[in-house]
Amino acid sequence: MALSANQQLRWWGAGLIALFLAIWLLKDVLFPFVVACAIAYLLDPIADRLESAGIPRALASVFIIVLTILFFVTAGLLVVPVLLLQFSSLVDALPSILEGLQTFLRERLPGDIGDLGTILKRSLNVLGDLVRSQGMALMGTLVASVQGAINAAVFVVIVPVVAFYLLLDWNRLVAKIDGWLPRDHADTIRRLGGEVDEVLAGFVRGQITVCAILAAFYAVMLSLVGLQFGIIVGFLAGMLSFIPFVGSVGGGLLSIGLATFQFWDDPLLILAVAMIFFAGQLFEQYFLTPKLVGNSIKLHPAWLLFALSAFGSLYGFVGMLVAVPAAAALGVFFRFGVSQYLHGKLFKGRSESG
Repeated sequence: MALSANQQLRWWGAGLIALFLAIWLLKDVLFPFVVACAIAYLLDPIADRLESAGIPRALASVFIIVLTILFFVTAGLLVVPVLLLQFSSLVDALPSILEGLQTFLRERLPGDIGDLGTILKRSLNVLGDLVRSQGMALMGTLVASVQGAINAAVFVVIVPVVAFYLLLDWNRLVAKIDGWLPRDHADTIRRLGGEVDEVLAGFVRGQITVCAILAAFYAVMLSLVGLQFGIIVGFLAGMLSFIPFVGSVGGGLLSIGLATFQFWDDPLLILAVAMIFFAGQLFEQYFLTPKLVGNSIKLHPAWLLFALSAFGSLYGFVGMLVAVPAAAALGVFFRFGVSQYLHGKLFKGRSESG
C-alpha cells in the first residue's frame, strides 16, 4: 500500500533528524572519514578516466592515492619548515615589534592625549612581558593541542586507506545507493544529486586552485617588498581564502600592521603592501574566481556569512572550512523546496489548484 504524502514526510523527517543526530554525536570521530570521502569524491573523475583508458580500477586507485600522498609529503617538506621557521622568528621578534610600537606612540601621539598614550604603553608593556615569558611556551602548547585534537598518527593512517577503498568502490557505491531510492521520487533525487555534484565540483576544485595561486602570489610579492614574515603571512592569507572574507581581510590587516612597524619611515612600502592585497583581491574577484569557480555556488553574501557563523560555532575551524560547500549544497535543496511551494496548493490556493 502506497504511503500518503504526510506519511512520507514523517519518514523522511525522522530519517533526516536521525542522520543529523548521528553526525552531531560522532563529529569528533567522523573527521578522518569525511576527509577521506572528500578526497575520493575529488579524485573519482581521474580514476574514471584511467579506467576508461583500460587501466584496472584497483591499479588506478593505488596509483592516484600514492601520487596524492607523495604530493602532500613533498609539499610539506618544502613548505612546512619555512613556515615553522618564520613563525618562530615572528614569536622572537614580537617584543622588538612592541617596543617599536611604543616608540612610535611616544614620538607621534600629541601631548594632549598623553594619557591615552600612557595607557597604551602600559598595556603594551604587559603584553611584551607576556610574549617574552610565554611566547615559545604558547607555540608549544598550540602545536600540542592541534596534534591532540586531530590525533595525527591515526589521521595519517586512516585517511589514505579509507580514501583508497572509497575510490575503488565509488561507482558501485553510487549504484547501490541509487538502487535504494524510492521509485516514485528516484528521478527527482537523481536530478538534485546531479545539481549538488555540479555545485560542489565547480566550487571545490576551482577554489583549491584559486587558493594555491593566491598563496603563491601573496608570499612572493610580500617577500619581494621585503616584509618580514611575508612568506608565512602570504601563504596563510592565500590558503584561508577558501573561507570567504577571512583570508583577504585577516591577511591584509596583519600584513599592513607588520609593514607599519617595519617601514614606518617609508610610507611608500606600507602602501605597496596594501596595494598587493588590493591587487590580489581584484585578481581573484575579476579573473580567478570567474574563470575557475564561476557562479557555481549561487549564494548571497549574507547567506555565506550566516553559514560561516553557524558552521563555525557548531564545528569550529573545520566547520568554517566546509561551510561554503555545505551551504551551496543546501541551497540546491532550498531552491527545490521553494519551487515546489510555488507550484503547490499551499501557494496557489484552492481556486487555482482545482
